[in-house]
Amino acid sequence: MAATMKDIAKQTGLGLATISSYLNGGNVREKNRIKIEEAIEELNFEVNEVARGLKTNKTKTIGVIIPELNMAFCTQIITEVEDLLRSRGYATIICDCRSDEKREEEAVEFLFHRRVDGLIIMPSGKQGKHLKKFTRAGKPVVLIDRKLKEIECDCVLVDNEWASRDAVERLLAAGHKRIGMIAGPQDIYTAKERYRGYCTAMENAGLLTEDRLVAHGDYTIESGAAAMKELVSRNPDMTAVFVSNYEMTMGAIIEINELGIEIPGQLSFIGFDNVEFAKANIPRLSIVIQPTQEIAGHVSELMLRRLEENGNQSERETIKLRTSFVEGKSVKE
Repeated sequence: MAATMKDIAKQTGLGLATISSYLNGGNVREKNRIKIEEAIEELNFEVNEVARGLKTNKTKTIGVIIPELNMAFCTQIITEVEDLLRSRGYATIICDCRSDEKREEEAVEFLFHRRVDGLIIMPSGKQGKHLKKFTRAGKPVVLIDRKLKEIECDCVLVDNEWASRDAVERLLAAGHKRIGMIAGPQDIYTAKERYRGYCTAMENAGLLTEDRLVAHGDYTIESGAAAMKELVSRNPDMTAVFVSNYEMTMGAIIEINELGIEIPGQLSFIGFDNVEFAKANIPRLSIVIQPTQEIAGHVSELMLRRLEENGNQSERETIKLRTSFVEGKSVKE
C-alpha cells in the first residue's frame, strides 16, 4: 500500500500542516525539511502531481521560450535558469521557436494550455500582444534581452548600446577611423541598440557613420560570413571591424580565414561573447562578454518573487546589466 502524508507525520512527529506546506513548495524549517525528506525516501512516498495541481491550481512548471536552441547566449542562460528553478522545486518546459513569430505564438498557446505557472521568454517578434493571456490570468511573464510593446512585464536586459559603444571606442583609441560593423537584424531590439552604440561612438569621435561600413546579418554563422565578405569588398580601406553577435563573430572569422586576411596585421577585430572561442583563435580575439550567469540569476529571482506574490504583482521591473570586455591580441594600433 502506498505511503500517505499521515505515514510521514507518524514517522517524523510533525503536523500535517507542516508536511503539506513542504509538499506544496512552502517554507519550512531546515530541520523539518531534512526530517520530511528522509521519511519520503524511507517510505517511498510519491507525490501525486496531478492531484496537487488540481487542488492548488499550480503545476510547479515554468514555460521557457527561446528563439534558437543552438545559440550559445540562449543555452547558457536557460541552463542556469533551469538549475535555479529546479532547486526551488520547479520544472521547466522549453520551447525553441526557430526565430519564427508564428511558432512563438503557438508555443505561448501550448504553454498556457499546459497550465504553466509562469513564462520566461526571449522574444523573436516585436509585439507582445499574444503574451497578454498570461498577464490577464495573473501569471508572471519575464522577458530576457528584449523589450516588447503592448505588454507590461518584468525585463532583464543588457546595456547593449553601452557595450557596442565601448567596443568601438577601444578601436578608435587604437587610432582606427575606418571601422566597419556587422550588425544584427534591423527590427530586433538588441540589434538596434548595438547599432546605436556604434553610431554614437563614431559621431563622438567626429566621424561620419557611413552606410557602406555597416552590414546586417541575422545572428547566424552564415550571415556573419556573408556580411564580412560584403564589408571587405565594399571597403578596401577598412582597418577594423566590430561584430555584434557570437554566431556572426564565428562566421566573420571563417570568412576572414577564407579571404586570407591577417588579424591584426591587415584588419583589427573585436567580436562578441564566448571566451572559449576567442581563446581558440590565433591570435586570441578581443571580445565583449555578456553576463549570462547574472542574467539567469535575475530572471529566476524575478519569476520566483512574482510566483510568491500569487498574482498580486507589484510594479514591474526592468533590470539593465553591463557587459565586460576580454582583451585579446586582435587589435593593432
